[in-house]
Amino acid sequence: MFKRLAKIGALILALAMPAAAPAVAQGSLSDTYSGQELVESGHQFFGSASQGLASVVEKAVSQFGLPNGYILGEEAGGALFIGAKYGEGKLFTRNAGEYSIYWQGPSIGFDVGGDGSKVMMLVYNLNAIQEILGRYPGVDGSAYVLGGFGMTVTKRGNVVVVPIRSGVGARLGINVGYLNFTNEPTWNPF
Repeated sequence: MFKRLAKIGALILALAMPAAAPAVAQGSLSDTYSGQELVESGHQFFGSASQGLASVVEKAVSQFGLPNGYILGEEAGGALFIGAKYGEGKLFTRNAGEYSIYWQGPSIGFDVGGDGSKVMMLVYNLNAIQEILGRYPGVDGSAYVLGGFGMTVTKRGNVVVVPIRSGVGARLGINVGYLNFTNEPTWNPF
């Protein structure tokens, strides 16, 4: 049963994502943020839980380049094979200012539990604020029980979003789903 579900999820994900490999992204909304600026902002946001942040940001920057925006926020979610996630935060850009942003999304897979996270999302190739709005498909895995950092990658068109989470709770598993970014909060995960 789970193997069939995993195969269906992988097929859906493969069809939803472009076939091209991720290129090193450089911002086009204008100026990008350096790795050091991201780490400093993350340390202020995450507080004492930020010890592993520098290595995760370094990995993201080495894979995708320097982002031209980032989101700081909080999210909560839960699942019993079918789950939902809700979050809110602020999108920071060099030239377009700060914007409130919300995200939500369903998931399906072998995933059980609940969690709450502080989240930093690195945003690449954002030409206009409106480009962040919409659904970003992806695969998410969770293996933290008491705390720690995790990084995933989602992409829609040219815009790449790299969520970095530090969370608490008890959630274990892997799932397929999407994040839907909106400019207004909603309880509908779809």
